[in-house]
Amino acid sequence: MLYTLIVTPTCNLSCSYCGGSLEGMPQEITYDIGELADFIGKDKDAVVAFYGGEPLLRPDVVKNLLSVLPAKKFVLQTNGYFMHKLGEKVNKFDTILLSIDGRREVTDRYRAPGCYGKVMDALHFLRESGYDGDVIARMAVSRYTDIYKDVTHLLRFFPHVHWQLDVVWSALWELKEFREWAEISYMPGIEKLVAFWIREMEKEKVLGIVPFLGIMKRMVWGGEGLPCGAGKEAVAITTDGKVLACLIAGEFLWNELGDIHSFKRVEIGEPCESCDVYSICGGRCLFAYKERLWDEEGFHATCGVTKHLIRQLEGVKDVVIGHLPQIEKEIDYPSFNNTTEIIP
Repeated sequence: MLYTLIVTPTCNLSCSYCGGSLEGMPQEITYDIGELADFIGKDKDAVVAFYGGEPLLRPDVVKNLLSVLPAKKFVLQTNGYFMHKLGEKVNKFDTILLSIDGRREVTDRYRAPGCYGKVMDALHFLRESGYDGDVIARMAVSRYTDIYKDVTHLLRFFPHVHWQLDVVWSALWELKEFREWAEISYMPGIEKLVAFWIREMEKEKVLGIVPFLGIMKRMVWGGEGLPCGAGKEAVAITTDGKVLACLIAGEFLWNELGDIHSFKRVEIGEPCESCDVYSICGGRCLFAYKERLWDEEGFHATCGVTKHLIRQLEGVKDVVIGHLPQIEKEIDYPSFNNTTEIIP
């Protein structure tokens, strides 16, 4: 399983689509770390991810947890501002996700002036430290994003790029604006990006576009349920030891599964289970499924852009299979749950 530890709910930024720190939990970890180690130690395939807020506001806590938790893999999601505080411990991570939303002007507009430069400094630190794990540019995609331009820009610097759509809970737009943007910008951009991905593949170069890789992996080898595993194969642990299905929805009762001593599971149901793309999408997002903040119309609008992405990749599946003997390793991504939800 994937265990995402909320190191602190506090963040040093207040991004326009987010609002900053999480609520409803202590600022520091209050549970017994030894009990957490025992809990995780029962899982021989445990993956531990560090999350916040901004986890590196507590670098000593992260370093200590890296030393005492018996996980098979470690993952870090960070905005990059304090990467240097990890020192040589940075090499303990198998995957690091850096929050960056695309080109400099887009990233700084969404997040904070100078944020793009901070992420690039963090990337430089990783390279200077000899870090050889996976590095993922983790985008939030909203109304000012050009998906083709911003993804291709980040591919110049990062081996993998992933994005999540700023929908349902957005502070930047409502459903009407999202639908217009999706029709005019996002879906045409996806078509252009898929065509670019295939052109590069025909040169035996597989670009690390995470949603494309993850979806194609399911098309080729199958899969089931939410790709992120929320509530079933992945849980979040709050600073006071509660176990949540989804790490962004701590205030909802359905999301609280128990604690580190015992917890239940929660799954996606209808209408997703009967959908013709359920085997690929898995329901997309547990939070969006449970809390339809844009009502049914918004739920189906978001499904529409997901289906469009899947259809575009279905259209090139045969090309990918034709190249599979040479690119199987690259398509088989991620090899473990590295917190990329796959479906934007």
